[in-house]
Amino acid sequence: MSNEEQLSLFDQSALSASTSGNVNTELIPTDAKIPILPGTYDSIVPIAQHCNVCHRCDLGATRTHAVVGRGNPNAPIMIIGEAPGQNEDETGLPFVGKAGQLLEKILASVKLDTQQDVYICNIVKCRPPSNRVPAPNEIAACKPYLLEQIRLVDPKIILLTGATAVKGLTGNKTGITKIRGTWIEWEGRLCMPILHPAYLLRNPSREQGAPKWLMWQDIQVVREKLAEIHA
Repeated sequence: MSNEEQLSLFDQSALSASTSGNVNTELIPTDAKIPILPGTYDSIVPIAQHCNVCHRCDLGATRTHAVVGRGNPNAPIMIIGEAPGQNEDETGLPFVGKAGQLLEKILASVKLDTQQDVYICNIVKCRPPSNRVPAPNEIAACKPYLLEQIRLVDPKIILLTGATAVKGLTGNKTGITKIRGTWIEWEGRLCMPILHPAYLLRNPSREQGAPKWLMWQDIQVVREKLAEIHA
């Protein structure tokens, strides 16, 4: 398929019309090999609309709702998780289960507000069956939506929660326990891998060196970096 043909899939006038609630599903390439080009979307709204009718991979057949994001679409911090779970699939919102509640507490501990300072999303927008790890082809099919979210939000800092998020966005396969808490650069953006809140729930110890203790160190570093950026 030529570039001209790809561009024709995303006529901007049709995209503008989609924001009024008339979603033109023909704008979404059903073949995951066909890219969704950078600059396709002018806001998060049509991304959410298209994700809810997307079938670029098989996850669309089993979802209740696509889970696109929540928080401030102009936030300085973007948090990227792995995939929606049951609670997220039912509500259409990311990180609303026990792991999400813990994430809220972690952010609040350093005075980060999820309505103002943070935008939260996932590598894939639909729940994998039985909460399994999303497959590489599913991540690849959904990644263009994520890249558009990053472009639109334009965060100063990206937090990658867990190994799947790190690998899915950056391609880095280093184990999360080795890479967490370190700043890495991806596409000119400042990123930090952190432990997934679900992992903290499975490891409740607060002793020095335990996952919760490590998260506390990491989130303080993030808060300090944000203050430095805003200084």
